[in-house]
Amino acid sequence: MSTPTTRHLLDVRNLEVTYAGGVAAVRGVNLTVGAGQKVGIAGESGCGKSTLALALLRLLPAGARVSGEILLDGEDVLTMKWGRVRAVRWAGASIVFQGAMHSLNAVHRVGDQIAEPILLHRKATAAGARKRTGELLEQVGLPAARASAYPHELSGGQRQRVMIAMALACDPRLIVADEPTTALDVMIQAQILRLIQQLVCEQELGLVMISHDLAVLSDTCDRLAVMYAGRVVEEGPARRVYEDARHPYGQALSAAFPRIGDTGSRFAPRGLPGDPPDPVALPSGCAFHPRCAVALDSCTSQDQLLRPAAPDHRAACVHADTAGSGGPGGPGGSAGPEGSSGSEGPEGSEGPEGSGGSAGPEGLAGSAGSAGPVSSASSAASAGSGVSTGSAASAGSAGSTGSAGSAGSAGSADSAGSAVSTGSADSAGSADSAGSAGSADSAGPAGSAGSAGSAGSAGSAGSAGSVVAEDARSTP
Repeated sequence: MSTPTTRHLLDVRNLEVTYAGGVAAVRGVNLTVGAGQKVGIAGESGCGKSTLALALLRLLPAGARVSGEILLDGEDVLTMKWGRVRAVRWAGASIVFQGAMHSLNAVHRVGDQIAEPILLHRKATAAGARKRTGELLEQVGLPAARASAYPHELSGGQRQRVMIAMALACDPRLIVADEPTTALDVMIQAQILRLIQQLVCEQELGLVMISHDLAVLSDTCDRLAVMYAGRVVEEGPARRVYEDARHPYGQALSAAFPRIGDTGSRFAPRGLPGDPPDPVALPSGCAFHPRCAVALDSCTSQDQLLRPAAPDHRAACVHADTAGSGGPGGPGGSAGPEGSSGSEGPEGSEGPEGSGGSAGPEGLAGSAGSAGPVSSASSAASAGSGVSTGSAASAGSAGSTGSAGSAGSAGSADSAGSAVSTGSADSAGSADSAGSAGSADSAGPAGSAGSAGSAGSAGSAGSAGSVVAEDARSTP
């Protein structure tokens, strides 16, 4: 007895799109969307996201060759007659185009543009269309009176709301949103995203949302697909793909976004060198290997297909089934170059030098604690408070631990030569006494970290006061 299969609202199977001249924009994409489900598609410009969106409703320019299947409620869009395609657009599936200012007709009032699909598909009267237009505008947070406005009389966020109202005009079951928050400020962006989430939840819509911003997609969508060179190279639960990407490209996209409180990304934001490949001349093997830091010899000749990386999570990489290397903020997140807080994980803390999140040049302590056997910091977390500022500098400063001689200590080069600066900038004598060999606890008034064993020997007697109190190295 066969088990009945669940029909998806949208089921894309082995979709390929090639433009005139042999430009392979989409290469074998598979994608499913259920009712009430939000699926995000991410990637750099030129990876095929918008081409995929246009292909779903057969909006590609003449000359584009399309193969595969696009099943909308079980009916293949690619084999529909043109009359059926016109009936499906707006009523079965609609699209929010990228760039609202360029998508709206500048010489027609926005109310007339919203009413047009209602008149065509719902066969409504002019009065009925006007009433429905006012309801749609209020549904997206605009007063009904704005129906008489021209596009140039509206702000960017208002125009984007008009585009969403137009997409909802004929009660479609699927909405394709192609970068709906492009060029909007963060406040308006948050409002548009909340609106989209509310509409999907209330009306059980299927949503395909395209964006460059993985952080936005991970917060908005249920699942996330990462595209590169026309293919999906990673897909899975949105939050997991963002925080624990298994493909090097997904990891690079996640690392490109700075995180609040992560000083490593603030001082040294990471990116991905190079550009996406030319779709006319794709590299052999894995298309990402010319930019990949962990590529193997086999990657240059063998194409990599999606394979299981974790439960309900797949990636097209030879390293996908190994332990997750962890994106920033994910398992095994390594500390940034300035001593940013490394998150705990299988590869994070407990290094031989007490490195899991060890302090960087500014004396910022890693949250994973310097647990190594030679670590001299008794409380590495105390090193993060504005180290040695002012001329009185580190008298009682919680972060002025000595680094010269204490292997793996949480201090910085600011206090070179002294185990700890205990007095003002002039108190070379006290620093001299603090550097006695084998001092088990060379702590100042604030109990800054004592050195382990002989690690507390000061570099030079009397060098503490002036070196520790460098204003130029104080944390901003």
